[in-house]
Amino acid sequence: MVLALGALGLQPAAATEPTAPDVLARTVTDDVLKIIRSDKDLQAGNQKKVADLIETKIAPHFEFTSMTRLAMGRNWSQASPVQRKALTEEFRVLLVRTYTTAFVQYRDQVIEYRPLKLAQEDTDVVVKSLIKQSGGQPVSVDYRMERTDRGWKVYDVKIEGISLVENYRGTFNTEVQKNGIDGLIKSLSDKNKAYLAKLEPPAK
Repeated sequence: MVLALGALGLQPAAATEPTAPDVLARTVTDDVLKIIRSDKDLQAGNQKKVADLIETKIAPHFEFTSMTRLAMGRNWSQASPVQRKALTEEFRVLLVRTYTTAFVQYRDQVIEYRPLKLAQEDTDVVVKSLIKQSGGQPVSVDYRMERTDRGWKVYDVKIEGISLVENYRGTFNTEVQKNGIDGLIKSLSDKNKAYLAKLEPPAK
């Protein structure tokens, strides 16, 4: 259902003017869909291969520091620079896990992007899309994007108006209240290590 969660940003930003966010989203989604449709392992739900696709084509174009700050809420200001770096790294793996699950569920949905009115001075925009699936209601997926010196980057995704990033805030806050920021980092790290271990082929 949420294939388009990460299908943004494959093309590098131009030297002078980055590609418009909606044009970028539409073009790159088409490219990623083409890869999936031509690869039987991806179609079969090979999680290792899906994760590799996300890492190489998608993850570099998300602004993970901004996403982590948004998910942490007021607890972000309490974290040290070292803790912020660790949180961002672990949250990055967590989001890749989330996107991998979404991609594995892909079943030939059609993704349409709405045209975006972009002013030259805009630095923060919302790119709206609609995922159409046979036998079901269309699903709205909106991307909050910010303009950086490396081009447009995604820092939040909303599905039917619900922010995936902010959705973690309550869980993170509860963990921080119980075990502190280091406890949250450890919790994320343990879960991520368990996930990554499953992707590794069994030893011969």
